Amino acid sequence: MNVPNSGSKIKIESYKHNGTLHRIWKETTLLKGTTQMAIGGNDKTEVYESDGRTWTTREPAICYFHAEHWFNVIGMLRQDGIYYYCNLSSPFTWDKGILKYIDYDLDVKVYPDMTYTILDEDEYVLHKEQMQYPAAIDEILNRNMKTLITWIQQRKGPFAPGFVDDWYEYFLTFRS
Repeated sequence: MNVPNSGSKIKIESYKHNGTLHRIWKETTLLKGTTQMAIGGNDKTEVYESDGRTWTTREPAICYFHAEHWFNVIGMLRQDGIYYYCNLSSPFTWDKGILKYIDYDLDVKVYPDMTYTILDEDEYVLHKEQMQYPAAIDEILNRNMKTLITWIQQRKGPFAPGFVDDWYEYFLTFRS
């Protein structure tokens, strides 16, 4: 598995359980990449939706992916603090320099005061039926939702004080 070098511009692709493309982030700077973890930074990057819509991210963000956890975390740096958007997803993989994962609908929005809201439970129920998620996936996602919430409450991993700010400072060294 070829892992791009730090400083490389990578594409991030998310898919749905049935294999259809869900969303593409056109350009993210890889800050740290191994077979086990990827940390990227982007700012005002183009995003392509499967329905043909495109949009541009509004603020700088640090993205965290791990090969052993069924979630990824995006820390968005805003005027009033760091907001996190967490996707319940398959662990990431590298495919010809593209970071890929399966999006499993459930999301968690975390506010600067570390309170959080679970989002898209209705979408998860709908897609679980439509795409026939196996019971094992449901169990894995429930277990990983608990892990994610524990990380938020304990300020662990990408929620640790300074994590997003420190990686953002490093991201700035790659901007011209």
